[in-house]
Amino acid sequence: MKRQEILIRGEKLTLLPQKAIYWKKKSALIIADLHLGKITHFRNQGVALPANGVMNNWERLGNLIEEYSPEDVYFLGDLFHSDYNNEWIIFEELSAEFPSTTFHLVAGNHDILPEFHYQKFKIKVYKEALCVDPFIFTHHPLKETSELYNLAGHIHPGVVLRGNGRQTAKLKCFYFGEAGAILPSYGDFTGIYKMKIKKGDKVYVVTENSVLKV
Repeated sequence: MKRQEILIRGEKLTLLPQKAIYWKKKSALIIADLHLGKITHFRNQGVALPANGVMNNWERLGNLIEEYSPEDVYFLGDLFHSDYNNEWIIFEELSAEFPSTTFHLVAGNHDILPEFHYQKFKIKVYKEALCVDPFIFTHHPLKETSELYNLAGHIHPGVVLRGNGRQTAKLKCFYFGEAGAILPSYGDFTGIYKMKIKKGDKVYVVTENSVLKV
């Protein structure tokens, strides 16, 4: 797999094709917008989404944690998609496989369940933001500039690439601006928002096996 390294505020971050960031110095994975349970939620509502998508999300997450053995995993909001369902049981089994990893959640707009659900699965929850110098982790990108560099989710960023013969491809991306970055949504069937790129911004698109600078 082709990864990309980027230097932010003196810290080296590795951008992974699995749509996550690995911060080696802190032995940490940073992931946004998993929306675990979304496929189950919509299937329960009669929407025809493939059932194998459920396990694809979990297998990718388990494999990612197994590969990097992080001390901490930071979820930048929307870990689960609203309602309690059987995927919480899968998360309990997965977290039990990695007892030395601490799971953190900066609550997003879909993280609406009572806090005891998260406590039961030993997830540390932060209501608005979490500062891990030189970064501030949030779900929604900060509207006001902070002294710390903002890492956020929520937007589900992507770009449209155009090729010869009028071919186009809409791909998820990592977006880095002057004051903050927005991570791609990790979960399947989470949609893509086309970003407006400004001069000086850095964009890295995600394919199945690569992260590529554009």
